Amino acid sequence: MALRFAYNTNGTASHRLEDALSLMAESGYAGVALTLDFQHFDPFASDWEAAAGHLRARLDGIGFGSVIETGARYLLDPRAKHEPTLVTADPDGRRRRVAFLRRGIEIGAILGSEAVSFWAGVPKPGVDRSEAQSWLRDGLAEVAEIAKGAGVTAALEPEPGMLVETVDDYAALARDIPDLTLALDLGHCLVTGERDPAAAAREFAGRIGTVSIEDMKRGEHVHLAFGEGDMDIPGILDALEEIRFDRLVCVELSRESHRADTMIPAAIRYLRECRG
Repeated sequence: MALRFAYNTNGTASHRLEDALSLMAESGYAGVALTLDFQHFDPFASDWEAAAGHLRARLDGIGFGSVIETGARYLLDPRAKHEPTLVTADPDGRRRRVAFLRRGIEIGAILGSEAVSFWAGVPKPGVDRSEAQSWLRDGLAEVAEIAKGAGVTAALEPEPGMLVETVDDYAALARDIPDLTLALDLGHCLVTGERDPAAAAREFAGRIGTVSIEDMKRGEHVHLAFGEGDMDIPGILDALEEIRFDRLVCVELSRESHRADTMIPAAIRYLRECRG
C-alpha cells in the first residue's frame, strides 16, 4: 500500500499558511498537520469558525487530509511555555487547556481531520504525582468524550519528560478510556529507549490515531531532518505498511522553519526514496 504523508506547520513558522500549503501540495504531500497557533490558524480569533470553513474548502480543493496538532508553545500563556496543561495545579488552568482542546476538536470536525493530537504536560515541582495522575485522568476522559460526541479521533501523544512519556504510560490510561487513541511520535521511542520505533508501530497497530515521523538521535529529543539521526526510516515505513496504516504520516521538523522552502520537498523526496 502507498503511505500518505503530511507536513507539520510547526516547521513552517516563517511562511503564511496558504504559501506553506502550496509548497506541500507542489511537493506531493497528501495532507497537513496543522499546529493551532497565532501565525497560521488562531483558534481564539473571533472569526475562527468561518476561517475553518474557508480552510476546509481550500484543503478539499487540493485533495488534502489533515491532523490537528495542539503543541503550540505560548498560545495559552505568553510567559510560560506550554502552560497551562492537563496536570497544572490550578483548576482554572486545567479548564483552559480542556477548553482549548475542545476548540481544536471543533476545528477538526469542520475540517474533517483524521485526529486531534495532544499531550499531558509536565507537573510542576511540588505537585504530587498521584494527584497529577488523577487530574490527568479526569481531563483525558472529558476530552475523549468531547471528541466522541464530535466524531473526531482524540489521540494522546507520549512526550519525553512529560507525565505521559512512553507508550506504556498511554496504554495504562487507555485501559480506562477506550476512546483514547495513541498519537505515536516514532522519534520519541528512540529518545526514551522504551521501544524500537518500528516495533512500537506493530505493537500498537490497532490503537494508533496518528503518526509523526522525523529523524532523531538516541536519547536526544531534537527533531532532525532525515538522514541526520539514528532512525531506521526504511524499517519504520516497512512497519507502517505492514500494519496497513492508512492515515497521514506527519513529518514534524519543528526546528526547520528557517529552511522550510527546501525541507518540505526534501523530506518527502527522502521518504519516497526509502520506498525504492
